[in-house]
Amino acid sequence: MFKTFIVEIGMGLDQHGHNNNPTNAAVKAIKNAISNNCLVGLRDIVGLKNPADMAVEVLIAAPYPENINAEQVLAAVPFGSKTLTVVEGGMKTMGLPVAALGDTTGEVIVANAAVTVKCNMP
Repeated sequence: MFKTFIVEIGMGLDQHGHNNNPTNAAVKAIKNAISNNCLVGLRDIVGLKNPADMAVEVLIAAPYPENINAEQVLAAVPFGSKTLTVVEGGMKTMGLPVAALGDTTGEVIVANAAVTVKCNMP
């Protein structure tokens, strides 16, 4: 039976050249969520031998959710059987538009990620 081992939370933003696509912000949010964890308990407590055997559920909340590139977002998760759910959320705010960086507006996109790691536990 798969049970939740940890839920990691992260935030990412894209300031320039995104053209209303939150994919880069979502990738940064996942990396933020998983970058400060070492899940040794999967090995030491649960007995997981291969990280590919864990299940990883990713929830992204971002503006313009219809523009997310799911393949790119899930590529930020290094191991496991991966699933993605995207919902409207995150935040938009105004920054400084820089045409040389591909900006069409000064909008900054903020995405949030919840990364849930599950493993088969007796």
